[in-house]
Amino acid sequence: MKKTILGIERVDEFKKVFEGKRIGLITNPTGIDSNFKSSIDILLEKTNLVALFSPEHGVRADIQAGMHYSTYTDEETGLPVYSLYGKSKKPSKEMMDEIDIMSIDVQDCGSRYYTFIYTMAYSMMACKEYGKQFVVFDRPNPIGGEKVEGNILDVKYRSFVGYYPIVQRHGMTIGELAKMFNEEFEIGCDLIVIPMQNYERWMSFEDTLLPWVVPTPNLPTINTAYTYNTTCVFEGTNVAEGRGTTTPFELVGAPWIKSEKLARDLNAYNLEGVYFRPQYFTPTFSKYEKELCGGVFVHVTDRTKFNSMKASWVMLEEIRRNYPEFKVNKPYVEGRPSLFEFEVGCDYMIDMRYSLEEELRILDEDSKKFAEIRKPYLIY
Repeated sequence: MKKTILGIERVDEFKKVFEGKRIGLITNPTGIDSNFKSSIDILLEKTNLVALFSPEHGVRADIQAGMHYSTYTDEETGLPVYSLYGKSKKPSKEMMDEIDIMSIDVQDCGSRYYTFIYTMAYSMMACKEYGKQFVVFDRPNPIGGEKVEGNILDVKYRSFVGYYPIVQRHGMTIGELAKMFNEEFEIGCDLIVIPMQNYERWMSFEDTLLPWVVPTPNLPTINTAYTYNTTCVFEGTNVAEGRGTTTPFELVGAPWIKSEKLARDLNAYNLEGVYFRPQYFTPTFSKYEKELCGGVFVHVTDRTKFNSMKASWVMLEEIRRNYPEFKVNKPYVEGRPSLFEFEVGCDYMIDMRYSLEEELRILDEDSKKFAEIRKPYLIY
């Protein structure tokens, strides 16, 4: 099997794109080549890199989820770092005046919930507004490019964890998403995607033979990427999603959940490719800090059969139905939807309008719809 060649490793083939241009780069520690060389260093050597732009968690991934920060100077390079997480999600005119090309090299995790892809979208909007070019150095979807799972987001619930009407597991690379955002959702910027070589849709990240770098503090492994779409919905509830443990997003629980009962109830559904094991844990921070929680660990036993979103909504149904202590957290801003609503991307999950069978049918129908919508934008 040949190692996948990343977009950032093909700069020399596309050198005419960068000649005589001032380059800005959106990146973090995942921006490396297959020999661990930073994309920042690569572009410093091969182009006129003049500014760095930071998604959530910072250029060096030293900032926890939800924390905001302002412009600072990168100690390693002396370049200015502009935050695109917080008040200024979209680059300002002043930022854009410093560059001719905005580029991005960030490892996505294959989820609608992940904020990096909307940092990209806002930056593409700024490129359209200020007449700049946008370049994507493409990277693999770590959980594969074949499977599509989830419900299509209702844009009434548009947010930074779900901006466009796509499903949770979109099965697209960041370059393919850029094409979709630009054409299907009409951003209309001057876009160039530098594609990978030796990459095929069926590949999981291990098949690429590339090094895995933790993209955000709570996504430590490729296994976590597979369960992230399943458990992330619990962020907006009083059920812990594993932050503060060594396996965030691979387990869920709360002090009032009975581990053995929940595991039995979930395994009774006989969902393919997954096993729910009773798990007790004590978070060191975040929800239920230093409190013993009962819950389940989500073991993906067969990635080809596992449906992350059906598992998610089954878990949600069982916990809501059997534990009166379960609550959806209040909105951060009064009068706005809650985080839970933003993440489910619809109104029918908050009021439990449908039966579980009907909800799962929606997942099937929307997955099929989105699989057709995405077809014109697939590169691989």
